[in-house]
Amino acid sequence: MNAVPEATVFPEAARPGASDAPLDRKHQCRGRIPEGLGEETEDRAVISVERSFVVRLPLPELVTWLEDFARTEEWDPGTVSCVRLDDGPVREGARWRNTSRFRGRTTELEYRLVVREPARLVFVGENSTVTAVDDLRFDPEGDGTRLTYQASLKFKGLAKLAAPLLRPEFERLADEVSACLPTAAAAGRT
Repeated sequence: MNAVPEATVFPEAARPGASDAPLDRKHQCRGRIPEGLGEETEDRAVISVERSFVVRLPLPELVTWLEDFARTEEWDPGTVSCVRLDDGPVREGARWRNTSRFRGRTTELEYRLVVREPARLVFVGENSTVTAVDDLRFDPEGDGTRLTYQASLKFKGLAKLAAPLLRPEFERLADEVSACLPTAAAAGRT
């Protein structure tokens, strides 16, 4: 889902109060999540979108499946490839190169896992035109897990000018992701 904008994104939440929930301050204070991302903002260079849906996997299993960002190939229609750049178990600091196609353009972002908790994952991706934050929050629900996926993109340079025009495309893509991810996760059970 990359290329001006260059990150995986999910539209504004329809549920009440969803857009006014800022990122965990503990992590912002440590400087792990770029300032201004994941918060309510008037900055036209920032797009924040969110989706919440149920995946029919237990919470620990879903978190384990999604912590490997290379799996975006399976559930993000915009991702062409996503390759791990380091070795060993997935942990905070792990890195991936995500190549995506968006509006006919191909682009790359380097992502890193900055928060890895039992019910939360945060990935930050960056290139010369955008910084993306993908914040995944997990809550048990029935026999599955409610996944709330918020993505924020902060555009840089001339790309800032295009940000307001791109929101409808990201909302459409978010609908596709929220339809694809639950099926892909169930099919790829660990």
